[in-house]
Amino acid sequence: MTPVLLCGGSGTRLWPLSRKSYPKQFVPLMGEETLFQASARRLSGQDDMLAFTRPMVLTNADFRFIVTEQLANVGIDPGPVLIEPEGRNTAPAVLAAALHAAESDPEAILLVAPSDHVVPDPQAFRAAVARGLEAVRAGDLVTFGIQPTHAETAYGYLELSAPPDGAGRPVKLSRFVEKPDEARAADMLAAGNFQWNAGIFLFRAADMIAAFEAHAPTLMGPVRAALEEAQADLGFLRLAPGPWAGCEDISIDYAVMEKASNLSVVPYGEAWSDLGGWDAVWRESGPDEDGVVASEHATAIECRNTLLRSETERLEVVGIGLENVIAVAMNDAVLVADMSRAQDVKRAVAALKEKGAAQAVSFPKDHRPWGWFESLVVGPRFQVKRILVHPGAALSLQSHFHRSEHWIVVEGTARVTVDDEVKLVTENESIYIPLGAAHRMENPGRVPMVLIEVQTGTYVGEDDIVRYEDAYARN
Repeated sequence: MTPVLLCGGSGTRLWPLSRKSYPKQFVPLMGEETLFQASARRLSGQDDMLAFTRPMVLTNADFRFIVTEQLANVGIDPGPVLIEPEGRNTAPAVLAAALHAAESDPEAILLVAPSDHVVPDPQAFRAAVARGLEAVRAGDLVTFGIQPTHAETAYGYLELSAPPDGAGRPVKLSRFVEKPDEARAADMLAAGNFQWNAGIFLFRAADMIAAFEAHAPTLMGPVRAALEEAQADLGFLRLAPGPWAGCEDISIDYAVMEKASNLSVVPYGEAWSDLGGWDAVWRESGPDEDGVVASEHATAIECRNTLLRSETERLEVVGIGLENVIAVAMNDAVLVADMSRAQDVKRAVAALKEKGAAQAVSFPKDHRPWGWFESLVVGPRFQVKRILVHPGAALSLQSHFHRSEHWIVVEGTARVTVDDEVKLVTENESIYIPLGAAHRMENPGRVPMVLIEVQTGTYVGEDDIVRYEDAYARN
C-alpha cells in the first residue's frame, strides 16, 4: 500500500515551539526524531503483515525542502511530493492523492495519515492497519478509532454500531460526533461504543474517488484540473494554483465520510496522541512521581503537575512551587499557562498576530533548502546573523540594493563568489561583500559550514534580494 503523509498544518496549540513557518510535525518534540520522521518510518518498509511503497507527501511550497531533507536523514526515499498552492483542508488533499495514485493503478490501496501523531508502538499500529485490509478489499472506506482513556473534549468521536470485540476487528460506523462538552464526553466514555477520531483513513483509490463523485462532486473538477495542469519542479509536483483556488475549504469528514454508507472503523487500543496541546505533551513525556516534566535546561523545585521546557541551552528555566503550570521558553518567546488552559494557546497566537508580533508565525531559525539562518541582533541599520550551510549546498547567486555584508567563517570552509572572483574562506577568516556585488557562498566540504554575517545598510529585510542563479528554482 501507499502511505500518504499530510504535513501542511500550522500546529498553533503548541506555540511557541510550533509556528506557521515551522510547525510541530518538523520539530523534535518527543525525542531526537521529528513527528514527521517518526510517521514516515512507521509507514515504511515491509514485514509479515504489510508492505509499503515509497510515501506520497502533500505539503506546501515552504516545507518542500524540509520534507525531503528530513526523509533523507532517516533513510527514506520519497515518492511523489505534491505541493499545494494554498491550504484547502483535508478533502482536496485526499482526493488529489487518490486521483494521482489511480493514474497508474485504480486499485491502489492508500493509507492517509497526519504526520504529527505520536504512536509509541509502531508494530501494534501496523497490525491494526492489516486488520483493516479485509474491509478495504470489500469496498469499504476504513477509518481508525482510538480507545478513549478519559473524557476528552478536544477530539471528535466515532460512534460504532457495536462495542469493539477485543480483537480489533473492523466495526461498521454509525456516525461521526463533534467535539463534545465534558458531560457528553463522560457519557460516551461510559457507553463503550465510542472512539476518538484519529483522522487516519485506509481505502482503495477507486473507492475514494467514487465517494467524492457521489458526495462531493463539486471538488472533482478543480482537483482533477489542478493535477492535469500540475508542473514538475525539481522532483516536486506543483498543483496548478488556478483550479486549486476553486476547491472548497472542507475536511474529508464533512465532504465525504459523514455522508458515505460504506464506512468501517478499526478500533485501536494502544497508546496514541495527536499532541494537540502542551497538556498532551506533558502526558506523553512521562511525568515523574510529582507529575513534573522538565527538559534538560529546566529545573523544578517543589512543583507538581507541571511542564517546564527550555528550547535553548543558553536559557535555563526554573520553576519554584508551581502547580498545574505549563512554561515553555525559546530565545524569542515564552509561554506560561495554567495546564487546564492548554487549548487556549491558539488564542495567544491570534492576539500576537493582531498586534503584529513576528513571533506569532515566524520561527527563530529560518529554514532554507541549503540550511538555515537565525538573526542574533537587529538594529535600525544593521543585522547580525548566524548561517549554517549543509555539505555540498550553495546559496543563490544574488545581490542587494540596500546593504553590504561581512562574512566571518567560524566552522568549516566556504567557497565565496564576489562578482568575478572566487576564493576559499576558512575558519577565522572573513570577506567583505560590497553593496550591489553579485555574490554566492557554497559549502564544498563534508561537514556543515557556519558563518557570522554582519549586514549594514539602509534596509536589511529579507526581500532586498535579486537572484541570478538558484539551484532550488526559487523565484
